[in-house]
Amino acid sequence: MILTDFDECKTSTFDPNEVENVVPNFPKVGVTCFSQKLMDRFVESFHGEVIATLKNANGKIPVYKINYKGKEIAVFTSRVGAPACVVAYEEVLAMGLEKLVMFGTCGVLDSKIDDLAILIPTSAIRDEGTSYHYQKESDEIEVNQKYREDFIEILKEKNISFAQGKVWTTDAPYRETRAKVLKRKEQGCLGVDMECASMAAVSQFRNKEVFQFFYAADNLDSSMWDPRSLGNEARLSEKEKIIYLALELALKMF
Repeated sequence: MILTDFDECKTSTFDPNEVENVVPNFPKVGVTCFSQKLMDRFVESFHGEVIATLKNANGKIPVYKINYKGKEIAVFTSRVGAPACVVAYEEVLAMGLEKLVMFGTCGVLDSKIDDLAILIPTSAIRDEGTSYHYQKESDEIEVNQKYREDFIEILKEKNISFAQGKVWTTDAPYRETRAKVLKRKEQGCLGVDMECASMAAVSQFRNKEVFQFFYAADNLDSSMWDPRSLGNEARLSEKEKIIYLALELALKMF
């Protein structure tokens, strides 16, 4: 398999610092999410100031600086899918970011997990391609080696429902067949996403820190798919509160 052809060399023929240079006074800690709706609320609520721009053929992604409880934090929208997500991550690292809190939706493989409950991944099955360019081949990768207890403390203080465990990272959401869902459940997966394993692999390769968590959305643990709160507009006011969970964790990273 070509995915076993890992190269440990830290440089390549095309490095992120050739696209993005260091941005003076770029915040060392950042928060990112996948929902443009939530990012719009983020920027509006905290009067975000544009400090950089990520550019590709799909368009531009502004990188903002906000002030939260006296700390400057970078915020930006991540693109869905491991390759695009990782490219943006590499480029903000080149700008000067050191630590990142990432959050977004995941499908649940256990119907007992409530809609919008917080899911904390502890490891991820590597059913995608990007992570294999950053870490040697393996079935799984450890996730959230730091800050897990800090985040759990935040959730308990706010009396927020959560679960923690393995997730399944896949490149092909329309190929989550019933047989695969059942197999991943047997392997202990609580949820399914598209970026977790890859982001963990990059952070370990670059010796940076990323903490990832999800808010539960669609349910795959039934004979019929249930979208629940997957839509961008669904339960938006409740989703907005999740921003503050990410920000509180970001404070602990300083």
